[in-house]
Amino acid sequence: MPPKKHRNPFRGVSDIVSEMHRMSDRMMGADPGPATSARGHTDAWSPATDILARGSDLVIRCELPGVPASDVDVHLSNGALTIEGHRDRGPEPDESFYVQERYWGQFRRVVSLPQGVHDEDVEAELDEGVLEIVVRNCAEASGPKPIRIKSKSKPPPARP
Repeated sequence: MPPKKHRNPFRGVSDIVSEMHRMSDRMMGADPGPATSARGHTDAWSPATDILARGSDLVIRCELPGVPASDVDVHLSNGALTIEGHRDRGPEPDESFYVQERYWGQFRRVVSLPQGVHDEDVEAELDEGVLEIVVRNCAEASGPKPIRIKSKSKPPPARP
């Protein structure tokens, strides 16, 4: 018997604002290299993030190489899980770059969670540059419900 196919109850939970910001940066040719001033939340970079189900748990993984746990803050408020912090630029004042492609400065990701998630349901661990956040027992939540679209236009005439 083929394995039972589960539909993804978390389709669409990724942070839309972060993705729109990332797409806008790419279209405008934004350079992630050295900036003349510190970045704020409006121009922060967004770490690459995976969201997946592991059994009944939701798992969120963010790539944060070079960022110590002391520079990362994870908090839950009104159903939104926020991951924010900063990565230091790193070079000494006497170093000059020929190419600088790594993002540095402040970062922020916000992930909408299903209703009913509480602080005690969330655990976070940073290991080898990957932040893994596990939200216990929320992968069984019902996913988005399809909305039937009505059409006001007349159907095309039947073919002979």
